[in-house]
Order: sequence, then structure tokens, then C-alpha cells
Amino acid sequence: MDVLSDVVSTVRTGHPRSARVEWYAPWGMRFTGSEPPGSGFHVILQGSCRLFMDGRPSIPLGPGDVVFLPRGDEHSLASGPDASPSDLGCVDFLRRRDGLLSPEPGEPVPNLVCSERLPQPFQRFGAATSGALGKEGASELSCVTVSGFYHSGGARPHPLLADLPSVVHLAARPDRRSELPLAVGLLGRELGSQRPGADTLVPHLLDMMLVYILRTHLEECTGEEGERRGFTEALRDPAVHAALRAVHLDPAHPWTVEGLGERAGLSRAAFSRRFGSLVGMPPLTYVTWWRLTLAARLLRETDTSIDTIAARAGYASRFAFAGAFKREFGVPPARYREEEHEEAPSPGSPAAQTNIT
Repeated sequence: MDVLSDVVSTVRTGHPRSARVEWYAPWGMRFTGSEPPGSGFHVILQGSCRLFMDGRPSIPLGPGDVVFLPRGDEHSLASGPDASPSDLGCVDFLRRRDGLLSPEPGEPVPNLVCSERLPQPFQRFGAATSGALGKEGASELSCVTVSGFYHSGGARPHPLLADLPSVVHLAARPDRRSELPLAVGLLGRELGSQRPGADTLVPHLLDMMLVYILRTHLEECTGEEGERRGFTEALRDPAVHAALRAVHLDPAHPWTVEGLGERAGLSRAAFSRRFGSLVGMPPLTYVTWWRLTLAARLLRETDTSIDTIAARAGYASRFAFAGAFKREFGVPPARYREEEHEEAPSPGSPAAQTNIT
């Protein structure tokens, strides 16, 4: 697997959420910062809106635009600067009852145009109803969006995500390669339909969107010297990339700085300096982090025994692995697996997908 694909695999280690929403003007929605943290994106399928984030100018968004929030920072989407956003990033007043959601007794649903059925909200990144979202009395369809989100499962963000700005805006352009617009169209159509197989396709389309978003950003920031730093530049640096690829291909190998330097074609000292300056951590610290990140994914996604996972992560004993894992994730491997399985929705459940049309 190439390094960028591995980066995407760390982004999607959590349980994905997705939603297609029709917004009726005037409307505004504040998406609170996620806890645990994660990454998410919004795609504008139709109409226009603006993205607001503290400390920076608002971003106008039009059809085909994509915004990626690598660390899930708090932000708002609104029909215009005068729209007052509702705080529905994590909807506490909604509770699941018999497969539906209802407000707490005596509490109205604020500022929403809803039908009677209320499927699960887009967890920690937005809210969803089976009607349109907007202010009371709204009548004009102003925007249709598709959103996707992954939480990180308690892991530190990958260095590539840590290096990215808080919001990456990929404006629709006629000269852009066709892959990203095609991915946008496919995801929008699947979320907007009830066609057979959609439950299987949507998670894969979310992964595809992540790949195209990151690939497009990396390709388009090549000539911008201000962004030629950190892990973005590490992927372009032949020496550091060679070392990264070796680690990703064989994480259980007993790597040393000297051995990685040989793969990079540099002396131990020169390699250590270059790797640290671009990746943001010493070589063996990255090796340990990557091993534990892979182990966490295996704990979440497979029933592989902890002893086997420890060996695949390069640890000689279960005890050593458990200690390192707890230092990184705060809980032992067995507890981590239990907690992640308790939180995981089934692929086609309302928690995983929501269509608001």
C-alpha cells in the first residue's frame, strides 16, 4: 500500500457518518468541534452558502465546491452573513426511540422544518431530519449539501492532517481533473437515492472522496512555497519518502535509524535531521506511532487475537504491546476493542447514513 493510502486508512479508522441535506433559506447551522476529534468534509451539490470560522474571513461556496476540515474544527454553514446559526453539532435534545428520534418531553425542536420522523443526527458533525433544514417558515430551497465525517478513535491525527490548514477549500474549476467532480456526483446520487446496494457503496465512496480531496490538495499546492513543508513535503522528498514507504510496507521490521537512513540513501545524522524536520517527529517515534495506529485499526475492524496483532505491530510480547498501546490511546488493547465495538453502527443504519430530501 502506498503512503497516501495508508494516511487515508488512518483518517477512516473511525465509524463514518454521511448525510445529504436540503437547506431552505434563511438557514444557518453551527457544527461544533468533535470530541473525540476527527476529519470531515462538505460538498455543495446545488445552490450556494457560506462557511464561517472564527478568526478567518467567510468562504463563499458554490456548486461543486468541496471543503475539508482535517481536524473537525468548529465552523458554521449559512445561507448568508445575516443568518443566525443553530447549535446542532451534537444534538443533545434528540434521543433514539424505537429506531426514531424524538425531542425530550416538553422540549420543542428549534429552528427546524421537520416531518414527523426524525432519523439519527449526523453524529458530532451536524443534524439531520427527514424534512428540510432551515428557519421556521422557510420556503426557498437555497442549497443541497453532502457531508462526511470520521472520528479518529482516540488516535493522534496523522502528521499530514496536522500540517494541513484548519479548512481546505477546493473550489469547482473547469480545468480540474475529472476524478473529484465524478466522486462528488457519485456520492450525492447514492445518498439521494434508495437504490439497492447503496448501503455497501456509500462507505467506499466516502473513502474515495478522502483520497481525491487529499490528492487534489497535494497536487495543487505543489507550486505554493508556503505550503511546501511538513508531511506534505515529506511525500515529495525522495529520501524521506523512501524511508516512509519502507516502514509502511513492513512495520514489524526491527527498524533502526541507520537502517532507515540506508533506505533513504543518507547518513544517519543527515537522515534523522531531514526526517524530523519534515515529518515532525524522530524516525523511530514515527515507527512506533504507525505500528500502534495499525494495531488500533486491527482491533476495531477484525477479530484477530491481541497476541497476533502485537506480533504484526513488531512487539515481541503481548505485555510490551499492551503498555505501549495504553500510553498512546489511554486504555489497554482489549478495552479499546470493546469500546469501539460498542460505538460502531451497522453500515446501513441511520447512524451511518442520513438522507434529508
